[in-house]
Amino acid sequence: MANHAHATQAALPPVDLSFITQQTDGTRYIFRGNEAAKAQAFRLLGLTLTNKPLTAVSSGHTHALWLGPDETLFISETGKDLQQTLDSQMSEVHSTVNVSHRQLTLTIRHPQAEWLLQAGCPLDLHISQFPIGTCTRTQFEKTELVLWRTAADTFKIEIWRSFAEYLTGLLALTAAEL
Repeated sequence: MANHAHATQAALPPVDLSFITQQTDGTRYIFRGNEAAKAQAFRLLGLTLTNKPLTAVSSGHTHALWLGPDETLFISETGKDLQQTLDSQMSEVHSTVNVSHRQLTLTIRHPQAEWLLQAGCPLDLHISQFPIGTCTRTQFEKTELVLWRTAADTFKIEIWRSFAEYLTGLLALTAAEL
């Protein structure tokens, strides 16, 4: 991997990054619970339960990203308070933590999005290995993130707000080669 430790300090060539959009609205929650709790949460949110690792499921503007056997990232693009729904209606033991203040979403929509991300991500992002609907925790250079492929040419990145400028700088350096 390239060494971009000072990516935001480097003089960037003029690069069109209009294919990268940032969404700060919406709500995000880390949900922890056993299989029974997970099944109940998915039912309450109108989602189809999946136990397949590295998979995301959606219903309208609500999404669930599998992060581990007992951990799911729930996202509401409309800003719905999913925590209130879950905590007020669930009988199963669980934990729901609102991480909306910490994270934002970067959407990369470009025919070479896979190539762009592959420059700093250690995973094989070829569509045969990372198909549509796949999500995982990974890193881009030194930045931890959740990566989700939503279309052949589109990835969503859930990243801590404090790393967004750094990551965008790294992506700009790479995009200069497009």
